[in-house]
Amino acid sequence: MNRTRLVLAAFALTALVDLACLAAGYDAGHTVAKPLLMPLLALWAALRRAPRPLLAALLFGWGGDVLLLSDAEPAFLAGMASFAAGHLCYLVLFHRHGNRYAVPRARAGLLALGYAVALTGTVALLWPDLPAELRVPVAGYSLLLTAMAYGAGTRLGLHTGLGGALFLLSDTLIATGVADWPQPPRPDFWIMLTYLAAQALLAAGTLAALDARRAPAATYGEMRVV
Repeated sequence: MNRTRLVLAAFALTALVDLACLAAGYDAGHTVAKPLLMPLLALWAALRRAPRPLLAALLFGWGGDVLLLSDAEPAFLAGMASFAAGHLCYLVLFHRHGNRYAVPRARAGLLALGYAVALTGTVALLWPDLPAELRVPVAGYSLLLTAMAYGAGTRLGLHTGLGGALFLLSDTLIATGVADWPQPPRPDFWIMLTYLAAQALLAAGTLAALDARRAPAATYGEMRVV
């Protein structure tokens, strides 16, 4: 097994351990496993020659993961800021390496409308139940997150778009918990499941799209050599 597959297997195994700990309510296991996840995913991406903005986005995600292990409000705000920085890195990634014509203009318009409705509806519903000091930060973060999800869905293909949508779902679940809305059993499990799927799809989708672009160039280069 080569290094790339070994690191990917380590990420998958650590993700399964983390989710199992959350499902079982074993907080100590989650505390150990969670900080390992994004560094492993970033290492896998680096071995695949990932662009720097993707690596930065994953590492800012790691910072948010570690900070959100604490229940303190300052840690929550710092974690949200770290994730916001990660979303900015994703937007830079989509701008530099995405294709603005990846989806038809009509579909991009429908996606923009759908995300705009989701953003305004979610913020409007959550606003009265959020702590007053968190309303503006959550609204600003939600706007940035939605822009990232839209960019993922219109610039780098289906898998990346699905990753952006799942990231939006995961953070919406967190926001409903902050607003003290009714939660499903083991809410942290569902938050982490959708978050891990989101980051993995964003990374894998980006790399697959870039590999697909490199392949024709490599083939053309081989033809020139022959």
